[in-house]
Parts: sequence; C-alpha cells; structure tokens
Amino acid sequence: MDRAELAAFLRRRREQLQPEDVGLLPGARRRTTGLRREEVASLAAMSTDYYTRLEQERGPQPSEQMLAALARALRLSDDERNYLFVVAGRNAPSPAATAAHVAPALLRVLDRLSDTPALILSNLGEVLVQNRLAEALYGGSSHYTGFARSEIYRWFTDPAQRLIYPEHDRDRQSRALVANLRAAHGSMGPHSRAGELVRALRRESAEFSRLWERHEVAKRFEDHKVLVHPQLGEIEVDCQALFTEDQSQALLVLTAPPRSAASEKLQLLGVLGHEQFKDAGQGR
Repeated sequence: MDRAELAAFLRRRREQLQPEDVGLLPGARRRTTGLRREEVASLAAMSTDYYTRLEQERGPQPSEQMLAALARALRLSDDERNYLFVVAGRNAPSPAATAAHVAPALLRVLDRLSDTPALILSNLGEVLVQNRLAEALYGGSSHYTGFARSEIYRWFTDPAQRLIYPEHDRDRQSRALVANLRAAHGSMGPHSRAGELVRALRRESAEFSRLWERHEVAKRFEDHKVLVHPQLGEIEVDCQALFTEDQSQALLVLTAPPRSAASEKLQLLGVLGHEQFKDAGQGR
C-alpha cells in the first residue's frame, strides 16, 4: 500500500469534482476546491473520519468493497479504478468486479435525475445504483448477495418479487427477463457469470427452463408499463433505457406525463420514501 500516492490520488480526484458533477447542490460560501471530504465520504457510505485519515496518509488499508465505493463516489474511469486498487495494495479488480463498476457516463446522467425514478442495471439484472425515488418504488437491493443480486434470479425463485407487476403482465415480464439473459449469455459466453446464472435457474425453476427453450433474445425494456406500489397502487410509467456502448449496463428512467395521476404518484414517492416498503426487491 502506497499511502502517500493513495492520499494524493484521492485528494486530486476530489478536487477535480464539483458538487453538480455528483448530483449535489453547489451551496454558498464554498471555500473547498471541488468536493468536501464529508461529501465524498457520504457518497461512498463511509465515515468522514475514515476518509480523512486516508487523505492524511494514516488510514488502514481499505478493503476491496471500500475501494469500489470510493471509485464510484469519485466517478473514476475503469483505468482510474484499477490504479486506485493497485496503490492501495490490492489486486486489480476481477472481470466480475469490473462488470459491477458503474459506467461514469451513465452515473453522470443519473446524478441529474432527482425528480423521477432512475436506476442503473447490469446486463444480468443487478441494480448497481439507484436514486431515492427508484428505491422508494422498488425497494432496496444492496443487501442481496450471490445470484440473488440479479432481479432475474429473484423473479424465478421468490414469488414476492412479482408483486410490483399486475398479475396479467407477469408472463410478459418473465419472457422479457429470459430474453434479456439470453442476450447477455450470448455476448458473455457459457463459462461466464451469465452462464452460471442460467445453470442455477435451470436447476431451480421449471418455468425458467421452459422459457429458456424458446430461444427468445432481446436487449430492451418495455416502453410503457404499469407498476404496483403497496401504498399508491398502480402507476403507469413510460420507460426509457440508455445503454453503454458495450451494452453491459443500462440506465433505466421512469417518467409520467405532467399533471397526470401517475405523475402525482411519483411525486408522492418522495414523501412516502421506502419506510413501509417490504425488504424484497422487485422486478423491473
């Protein structure tokens, strides 16, 4: 671990970011160049004292999870993220970990979306990051591990995951998720994480196995859908997806026409939050 280089790199990257670059308000009387230390710490879900000690060359060696959180908070590119790991005395991220690193270009767009639900998904249906309204609508997903990090896996193994869709639309969603996974499987190969997920689902879900044999392939989301919130009921939304160049990640944005009933319900999400939302995540 090169403490001096790690501290200098973190400090320089922090100074190069402005509050608006990460979705924060500029505020008045900012004497700090770039972001404040407490702002980086908050974005990375760590204590300000921990982050400060890293910049002052006196912190402990960060874990891989901490480094990944810092890379996301500082909006690092893949090369910058790898460098961060190396100077912190860790191996460069594995292909699986690299796939979970949010594309900075998508993250910059997400940072500017505060008035409508938006989230970034991997091509395996893993929520990489979501804004406050998306979490209020879908529920949190950070506690999932292993295959359960994929909404595709949860959809076919936990019936509670389907409650966010009206019953009449669940068969369509099942087919869409399988078609998305087949597209990922085709690009990543049978020995990839996609292949492992397919094999697990074929063992555990007869429905998935049946749909997998249809050989449907698609890498898109419905343009219009109805979602069911446990308190607000049905919400009709338009769905737009923005993909990275390699199609490995997608920014999903849900909107409703201005002054519509659905628009009012989306605004209410900000008031209700997710306090009473059940722990289970939901399908997209």
